[in-house]
Amino acid sequence: MGIERKFVQDGLTKARINEYFTKQLERAGYGGMVMNRTPMGTQITLIAEKPGMVIGKGGKTIQRLTRDMSYIFNVDNPQIEVQEVKVPELNAQMMANRLANALERGWYFRKAGHNMLRRIMDSGALGCQIIISGKLTGPRSRVSKMVDGYIKHAGKPAEELVDSGYAMAVKKLGAIGCCVRIVPPGTVLPGKFHMLKEAAPEITEATQAEVKEDIKVVVEKAPEKKESEMTNIRQVGSIWEHRHDNMDWHPMSRPHTSPAVTQPEVTVETQPEAQPQEVEATKATPVETAAQPDTETPVGEQVRVHNGVEEHKHDGYDYWHPVKRMHKAEEDDA
Repeated sequence: MGIERKFVQDGLTKARINEYFTKQLERAGYGGMVMNRTPMGTQITLIAEKPGMVIGKGGKTIQRLTRDMSYIFNVDNPQIEVQEVKVPELNAQMMANRLANALERGWYFRKAGHNMLRRIMDSGALGCQIIISGKLTGPRSRVSKMVDGYIKHAGKPAEELVDSGYAMAVKKLGAIGCCVRIVPPGTVLPGKFHMLKEAAPEITEATQAEVKEDIKVVVEKAPEKKESEMTNIRQVGSIWEHRHDNMDWHPMSRPHTSPAVTQPEVTVETQPEAQPQEVEATKATPVETAAQPDTETPVGEQVRVHNGVEEHKHDGYDYWHPVKRMHKAEEDDA
């Protein structure tokens, strides 16, 4: 016999043995089998919900199963062991058998499928898929599929990580196939990753000393702030002004110039009770003419040219402001 024929024959024999155990151990909650070839013979491990029913009274049931393996299926020196299932909801073959029994008892297929899916996921499964195929609601066959969680459908992970079970429900209209696939909890899925949390570094006295020294170096290198520039700020009407050390007030939006380049201030004081002759003499000087604005200087004001800007102030006020700005009194008159 060729090697290919041998593989096909072994697979067929295993499928027939699994079908035999499904029929014989239906009431015991059969959940699958595992066959291994050993030098002493063939070891068969049965997975069942009720191991006592598989063994039988005085071991009669398990002896009958061993004898059938030798005479019916020609298994070389079979040795049968029974293993109990702790969580039946995570065994695909048991869930498929229960689903088929529910359909045979008359349960609606959608209700039975969703109830089974909910029980499996509540038990901690990572994913589950239930497929019910056959004459479900009418004369024509149809397929209903229910999926929840993460499930693999193809490739090596689908063969090794996913537990599959199949059962058949025989009804009056025909047979209904029930296929259940479960990804058990704790399965390491391909491509899954998790973030590592680094432990916080321990803060010692040496580390604190280094941090303080670094802060000291940074503070020493930092430029000193001129508090006078930040504190000497005021608002005159709608114009914000500030002044530097040893300088007068000026608008903040105007570009700064160094004190060496600033133009000299020319102040013309007009006294309220000055005689006409003195006023005319004052207007005759060339410097005063350059400081005079286009309009006549009102009585009780002081006029000057500061950094190229014509400014004046009234009696009783301490601040200078540009001449061209409209006064509130003028706005009210307008």
